[in-house]
Amino acid sequence: MDTIASLFSFITWPVSWVIVQFHTVYGAIFGPDTGWAWGLSIVSLVILIRICLIPLFVKQIKATRGMQTLQPEMKKIQERYKNDKQRQSEEMMKLYKETGTNPLSSCLPILAQSPFFFALYHVLNGIASGDTIGAVNQSLLESAQKAHIFGAPLASKFFSSESDVAALNASLTDVQVVTAIMIVLMSASQFFTQRQLMTKNVDTTVKTPFMQQQKMLMYVFPVMFAVFGVNFPVGVLVYWLTTNVWTMGQQMYVIRNNPTPGSKAQAAYLERLHKSVTEHGKTRRRGEKAIVKAIVAKGRDRNEAERKFINGLNKAGLAAQTDGTVVKSDAAVAAQSADGSTVTTTGQPKRQQPKRQSKSQRQAKPAGEAEPKTSLTKSDEPQDAKPAGKQDAKPAAGAKKPAQKSGGGGRSKAQSGQRKGPQRPKSPSKK
Repeated sequence: MDTIASLFSFITWPVSWVIVQFHTVYGAIFGPDTGWAWGLSIVSLVILIRICLIPLFVKQIKATRGMQTLQPEMKKIQERYKNDKQRQSEEMMKLYKETGTNPLSSCLPILAQSPFFFALYHVLNGIASGDTIGAVNQSLLESAQKAHIFGAPLASKFFSSESDVAALNASLTDVQVVTAIMIVLMSASQFFTQRQLMTKNVDTTVKTPFMQQQKMLMYVFPVMFAVFGVNFPVGVLVYWLTTNVWTMGQQMYVIRNNPTPGSKAQAAYLERLHKSVTEHGKTRRRGEKAIVKAIVAKGRDRNEAERKFINGLNKAGLAAQTDGTVVKSDAAVAAQSADGSTVTTTGQPKRQQPKRQSKSQRQAKPAGEAEPKTSLTKSDEPQDAKPAGKQDAKPAAGAKKPAQKSGGGGRSKAQSGQRKGPQRPKSPSKK
């Protein structure tokens, strides 16, 4: 570990200078030789580094999600070229280039903060051995050796000898208890961070080897922290624990406000977003507009939670637009008027369609109700019944008999396909 730390000695002076500046501030509050002054200086160093690494963290999120979406395509390539490893690698690189995805982007935050981690280890190791490193001069070295965090010296380790711990005015039992508790907290925070990533922020509709790898890392990382943590000074454990807690909180924020599509976190987020949008009638933040815009752009490729969100907006009389905004829909919801008739949001009465009756209902008529006659219904009167004093004129000899029948009142009933009134003979009579 000392050899690795020496490789990053070029960054030792900047790291030690930042710690000294924070120590000057906290030393004026808690005292220069206290563990609070030195411990909070290390915590502040972690926060400053992680703030500077936020852009890399954003790239990590995008790269991780890009890798998740590419898993089905990668699996197809592996199955297609399983006997040709070189062709498989070429197709993988081609896929990464076409989609603009870099597998190493997901490791950028870890790689970027590694030099600071080993530089801090180098500084604390120098404090334990009594060497001045970087901006830590002799007076600051003596002050750091006197600093204790819950009874454990800043530069002591779990496997430090009893004589070395006694030289720092502490007991080996206190050192081992403090370091053991910090190692357990580090492992637990790392396990919880990886677990919430697997259970809440992973697309459950796609089963890929990537998920199995993440599940394996969920158990491997805590073991690694426990194994390597016993060889780190207390100050480095403070650095590492602070980093894990920051990562856990940062990931909780991302999962809550920008979850992975298709995950359980997205379903919970869309439920909260639907409640907020229906209450205020619009999307209020830029992040909400970005998510609604992405859902609208998917069209038919939406997952179940996204379809439920869009349908819920339609039922509430709202419509999501392509720019991520939400407006009131003109014909999506109906309101009840005072008299009970249904009207739309535009105020026009809604047309009611009559219910279709069955054949038996149409034939069944109340007693005493006469069926209205139309020009297309046949008359029930006898065809021979004629009014007194009126006889039909006989057609002339040789003329064809008109195809009509007499009815009551001297007017013939129009049959189907014929006009009302007396029909004109097809040919004139010949005299």
